[in-house]
Amino acid sequence: MQLRRRAIVLASALAALLAAAGPAEVHPHVFAEARLDVILSPDHQSIVALRHLWRFDELFSSTVMMEFDKNSDLKLDDKELKDVADTIHSSLAEFNYFQLVTQNGKDVKMVPPPHLMANFDNDQLIVLFESQPAQPIKLTGKIDIGVYDPTFYTAIDFTEDANLKVEGLPSSCASKVVRPDPDEAIKENQKTLTDAFFNDPTGTDMSKIFATKLELDCQPEG
Repeated sequence: MQLRRRAIVLASALAALLAAAGPAEVHPHVFAEARLDVILSPDHQSIVALRHLWRFDELFSSTVMMEFDKNSDLKLDDKELKDVADTIHSSLAEFNYFQLVTQNGKDVKMVPPPHLMANFDNDQLIVLFESQPAQPIKLTGKIDIGVYDPTFYTAIDFTEDANLKVEGLPSSCASKVVRPDPDEAIKENQKTLTDAFFNDPTGTDMSKIFATKLELDCQPEG
């Protein structure tokens, strides 16, 4: 079943454990706190990279520890951490690594990150990676950047607005963090939301309307 297949997108190596969950459930099972740094070009006129950090909840982290601790020493060595990173890297490829990047309402093509890094801190799994747009994103018009899981299986949350950050933004650009209200998001997008979304939201990409985003509004200088 498509939903069951997507339900294990982040933890594909834990399929046996997650199979116990009902296939019709679409609420989050995995939780992570996120930080996103938007990197500008040296002349501060374009976006050239996004740096992501995700800190996962202790329950999911402990499950990863048990699954990948092949020598049962209650810690993950460098090879085991690489196995974790490689598993997540391949699992998220289909979903653009949960990235939402648009300019004037159109999706921006992102280059897949060559690899991810995984580590543990205070018994929590930390995942880090950097991605780049296929072409630098010129700071013009409206640019939205965020993170969301189209399967609704993983809740990646920016707990503070400061965790969505861009340094050196030119004076022609304004920035704000947008946290959509779910009811309002559905109301505002009612015309584009189909019955398929309400019956199986994981079958569409419309879950991005609920994503917390950094919104940049850049006007021509002069």
